[in-house]
Amino acid sequence: MNRGVSIAAFSACGAAGLAVAVILAAAPRAGADEGTTSTTTTVTDTTTSTTTTTPQPPQPKVIAAGVMIGGTLVGGLTAAEARALVATRFFSPLRLAGGPGSRITATPRELGALPEIESAVALAARVKRPGFRVPLNVTVSTPKVDRLVASLVKRFKREPVDATLRLHNLKPIATRDVPGRRLKPIVATRTIVHALKTQKRGLLDLPFEKIEAPVRSDALGRAIVIRRGSNELYFYGVGTKPKLIRKFKVATGLAEYPTPLGKFEVVTKQANPWWYPPPGSDWAKDAKPVPPGAGNPLGTRWMGISSPYVGIHGTPNAASIGYSASHGCIRMLIPQVEWLFTQVEVGTPVFIVAA
Repeated sequence: MNRGVSIAAFSACGAAGLAVAVILAAAPRAGADEGTTSTTTTVTDTTTSTTTTTPQPPQPKVIAAGVMIGGTLVGGLTAAEARALVATRFFSPLRLAGGPGSRITATPRELGALPEIESAVALAARVKRPGFRVPLNVTVSTPKVDRLVASLVKRFKREPVDATLRLHNLKPIATRDVPGRRLKPIVATRTIVHALKTQKRGLLDLPFEKIEAPVRSDALGRAIVIRRGSNELYFYGVGTKPKLIRKFKVATGLAEYPTPLGKFEVVTKQANPWWYPPPGSDWAKDAKPVPPGAGNPLGTRWMGISSPYVGIHGTPNAASIGYSASHGCIRMLIPQVEWLFTQVEVGTPVFIVAA
């Protein structure tokens, strides 16, 4: 081979090897554990993010916290909500108590009560101060309230019941008096109107006044029991446990002129009375009146009872005591009838029984 050619070829090979070495040196090396060399291309992906905001609806206007209309809390409510709540509370019925188990209801509309809700709510909506109390003006129909009260007066009126006496085992026992009552119309009207205007809807007790019975059991005092069959008069102190004060022998009516049976009372008292012949009596048709004195058939005392022409009186005929000897009256010894006269009053009960 031509020496010049060989030198030229060698030089070309050396240049080529140098170029390869430079390329390999410039390329990245693979990890030592892989034992290979690779070329890695990194691509960066850039993404643009967009956030969308949804618009919120406008919040309703509400009344300031703690604000009240009348007695109703409306703070935090809208005007429409406050209007509905106040109307519901106001137009709920009144409940009136006339006593145990007696309840009456009346609606504000029946009583002509009209609240000014619109103006009250409008003012409450303008108030800025928490806890402000807005008044609720109310007009009430006085004639309608008066008519209701008048009906309640009639409905709840109770007349008192007097204590009376009855016989139990031939002894006078007092029954209990029962007080009455009547509604106080003026106070009741004020109570109802005040409840309407202040929206008070709890149970309202109607005002009553007590009416005492004219005759009370503790004021009956005393009573007389006459046992016609045994010709005896018993004088009692009256109570739940009657007390015998004194007992007397008396004369009662003959069989043809019997002393009447029943419950009576003393209607008249006379000291040193005149005696007059009973009208229409066959046994006294020719008799003349007798003035007070020793010969008077009535003695010195007369206690007429509510049976016509019959009474308790003294007698100058002491021998008749203990027998059925009179024309219907009850005869007593004069000293005894004078004592009894001081113990009884007009109205004292007198029981006459057959025993």
